[in-house]
Amino acid sequence: MAKIIAITNQKGGVGKTTTSINLSAALAKMNCRVLLVDSDPQGNATGGLGINKSTLHQTIYDVLINGTAAKYVLQQTNFGVTVLPSNINLAGAEVELVSAMARENKLKNALALIRDEFDFIIIDCPPSLGLLTVNALNAADSVIIPIQCEFYALEGVSQLMKTIEIVRSNLNPILKIEGIVMTMFDVRTNLSRQVAEEVKKIFADYLYETIIPRSIKLSEAPGFGKPVTDYAPTSKSAEFYMNLAKEVIERGK
Repeated sequence: MAKIIAITNQKGGVGKTTTSINLSAALAKMNCRVLLVDSDPQGNATGGLGINKSTLHQTIYDVLINGTAAKYVLQQTNFGVTVLPSNINLAGAEVELVSAMARENKLKNALALIRDEFDFIIIDCPPSLGLLTVNALNAADSVIIPIQCEFYALEGVSQLMKTIEIVRSNLNPILKIEGIVMTMFDVRTNLSRQVAEEVKKIFADYLYETIIPRSIKLSEAPGFGKPVTDYAPTSKSAEFYMNLAKEVIERGK
């Protein structure tokens, strides 16, 4: 049965989607069966794996709102990762879910029917703490939180921790923090090193050893619809995400 991991941080621009795409691809390269659930209306995880968002007939919106079985919506990629795709249609789901029965369980129930087909299910969450994120946290076994090595890095993390605790108390008692990954590290700046040290002090028990640096290759890869492990397989960025995947697998044992 798949381990379900939500990658979340309500602060935008911290590397959630980049981590979702490249961790999924790295896990697939290690012979894991991986499903990436794109729960963000921007659909960047979908496009970042080479799927044309504008030509999709059905997306995660249909699963959450219309009750379509997830197996009919899944898209295969060239990178060994299966995708439950998203596009701008999902933007309306937040409002439509408000009046839905058992609204917090929509994603959990949908994934339960296909969970046995995968080793890992990675959920790319939107940069908010709304119903889409609550659905992801309720469906997940654990959470990975990307934190960027920049000023205000910890802004909002305390609120996210409170949300995780609320979900744990009211909906999903098994939810835990899988780990925290530092992103956008710039070895040239004192700020990155200072932020990394601060995060280590606060979250030592959760922090992955792998730190993801800033990288041109990492930034370019989504434009070609590829994870960095395929766009630049010999790059340092690809190596770092393979290392992160190894840590994720090891913690799951």
